[in-house]
Amino acid sequence: MPTVWVPTLLKKLTNGIQTVEIEGQSVRDIIESLDATYPGMKSRLCDEDGTIRTEIAVAVDGQIVTTGIRTRVSEYSEVHFLPALSGG
Repeated sequence: MPTVWVPTLLKKLTNGIQTVEIEGQSVRDIIESLDATYPGMKSRLCDEDGTIRTEIAVAVDGQIVTTGIRTRVSEYSEVHFLPALSGG
């Protein structure tokens, strides 16, 4: 199962757990599974239309992805939800 690294700001939803192994073949599946196990996770990661919030970046296997919830993951993937950084 893919491993999800829970960002510090969302650890209160997981009772402090930092990493979670969760079912899913895409980022969308992972978010749905996270929300089923830890209610409120989806609303923190996604907008009302189901897309990843603009202030959240998703990294799969060490690479920031641009395909959002459609991004495929393998059973050995590591998924990170990170606060997006802006520069100037």
